[in-house]
Amino acid sequence: MILTSEADARAWLAARDDCDAATLGRLEKLEAMLREENVRQNLTSAASLGDLWVRHFADSAQLLDHVPRETRGLWLDLGSGAGFPGLVLAACRSEQQVTLVESRTKRIRWLERAAGELRLDNVTIAGSRLETLMAIPASVISARAFAPLSHLIAVSARFSTWQTRWLLPKGRTGRQELAAMPNSIQTMFHVEPSITDSGSVILVGKGVPLPIEKAIRR
Repeated sequence: MILTSEADARAWLAARDDCDAATLGRLEKLEAMLREENVRQNLTSAASLGDLWVRHFADSAQLLDHVPRETRGLWLDLGSGAGFPGLVLAACRSEQQVTLVESRTKRIRWLERAAGELRLDNVTIAGSRLETLMAIPASVISARAFAPLSHLIAVSARFSTWQTRWLLPKGRTGRQELAAMPNSIQTMFHVEPSITDSGSVILVGKGVPLPIEKAIRR
C-alpha cells in the first residue's frame, strides 16, 4: 500500500488505534502552525506543504508499526528539525517519553513552541549537538534525514542497549547504505518498505551496532 493523497493519509491515520480524535486535532493544529512558521523560516520545502499529511505526518507515524505499544523508556529522535518524526510520534503515543535532539537555534525555539502549544507533556527538547549530549540508554532511536548511515551509527551507538530499537527512514539509497556497512551492522537491521514513497525504505534494527569502532572508522 502506498498513500498517494492527503485524503488517503488522513483516513489511514484516523483508522489507527494510536490516533484518536484528540491526536488528529493536534496534527491539524500542527499543520496550521507549520504553515504559519514556514513564512518565517524554511521548516519544510514549499512543495511539501501541499502534501503534509502524506510526506510528514503519515511518513512519521508509520514508524510506530515497528515498535510494540507496550514499549516504555526513552524514545530518542535525532535531528528533529521541523518535528518529524518526533512531534508526530509523541502526539500518537502520549505515554512514551520522547526527546527531540536539535542543534539549530531557530529549530529549537520552534520545537519548544510547538510542543508547548500542542500540550505534549511527554516531549523534551535537547538543544545541542548529538556529540555533546550525555549518553543515556534509549529504548528507541529514530532519525529521519539526519546523516548518512555510517556517520549516524558512529555518533549514536553509545545511546543503544541490546534492547534498543532503531527506526531509520531512508530514501532510494537506503539499501546501498546498509550494504556498505560492516556485516555485524548489516545483520542487525532489516529493510521495510515505506507506505509514503515506493522508492523509500525504513531500516529497522535492534541492539548495539558492533563493532562500534569499525563503524566509526568508515
